[in-house]
Amino acid sequence: MARRILHADMDAFYAAVEELDHPEWKTLPLVVGADPRKGSGRGVVSTCNYVARKFGIRSAMPVSRAYALCPQAIFIPPRMERYIEYSERIMNIFRKYSPTIEPLSLDEAFMDCSGTHRLFGDDESLGRRIKDDVRSETGLTVSIGISAIKFVAKIASDFQKPDGLVIVPQGKEREFLAPLEIQRLWGAGPRTCKQLNEAGVFTIGDLAARDPARLPGGGKGKHWAHLIALSRAEDPREVQPSRERKSIGEERTFFEDLSDSEALRQSIRKLCRELSYRIRKTGFQGRTVTLKFRYTGFETHTRSETQPSPVLTETSLRGISLKLWEQIDKTERQDRSIRLLGVQVSHADTSDQPDLFSSLFNETNSDSPLSSSPMHRPAGKGKSEDDSVLENSRRIARDQKLESTMDRINEKFGEKVKRGI
Repeated sequence: MARRILHADMDAFYAAVEELDHPEWKTLPLVVGADPRKGSGRGVVSTCNYVARKFGIRSAMPVSRAYALCPQAIFIPPRMERYIEYSERIMNIFRKYSPTIEPLSLDEAFMDCSGTHRLFGDDESLGRRIKDDVRSETGLTVSIGISAIKFVAKIASDFQKPDGLVIVPQGKEREFLAPLEIQRLWGAGPRTCKQLNEAGVFTIGDLAARDPARLPGGGKGKHWAHLIALSRAEDPREVQPSRERKSIGEERTFFEDLSDSEALRQSIRKLCRELSYRIRKTGFQGRTVTLKFRYTGFETHTRSETQPSPVLTETSLRGISLKLWEQIDKTERQDRSIRLLGVQVSHADTSDQPDLFSSLFNETNSDSPLSSSPMHRPAGKGKSEDDSVLENSRRIARDQKLESTMDRINEKFGEKVKRGI
């Protein structure tokens, strides 16, 4: 059976969602990212609409540069809650066409639609159906690339943005890739491209035709073998629906460096609130909390703590993060000013959750499962380890329920409810 892999990439996703909520912005340059502070702001551009791109603004550009290019643009901070909401709707549309979805981020995913010709028609029909569904159900546009080869589908989706549909027929992949600049090759970073350019390799076709022995380092090593294979349209990788996310985090660069301890603690609380929301919406389960801090002068450090079970609630995340910060503040900061703070959760836990109740009914020294229960514990004995586990599980469940309720209220009425801290 011939493979049919799609890569779907939403067009200027964050900015497009903002335009849906503010139609009056559609004809104006719009930048989502850090506050430009009239050209003196720190941070970068998350994304921008296509009007802003006409002025030369691009994602990951310093926001001060974006302001210099287009000071009349509308600059707004990201609203991750809103983007996650739309992302969930979009992924649900994709699942109508394939059970095998590999999300790469909130706004892009691979789909394996092999064997669906009788259901959805040829490549053109399939692509159009998905695009029409996304537009009708969300008001957004998506660009789609279709190929039998995974990385070719990804390149194709970027080929005619916005609202593009590019199909690369099976057997035509090398022909499609050959004239493209080497920078488009998946895994070819600035340093690699510089080396290749110096060796006279400027296009993907140049690399495909080159004798590996004439490449930098004789073309030896896994990295070069991988790039050569891709340039020749050799990529057997499958769409991986269980692609594991390794970490999730939030960070902020301050407009003015902070030295006040309470202001820094408040910033950590805000980061934990935003990150815990994303954890709840994505279902990510990580056990390691890392606090990142950068002093004035760009000296950067991290401190981490790993928990025995996943960090699932804002209460837990905040407690661990503030504990790490107190140690830093008391023992090593020495009143130095902080330029950036970040909180990350990693060390993903993909194992099944333990049965919190099983240990309560294990046999110990008695044949009766009730022998370990509080009712049958000898007088004067303190709480057992089982009681502590059960109590902790109840607390986590209570916090999750409360925080999910606040999410629903805030999603409906705006961020008006915050848990007391």
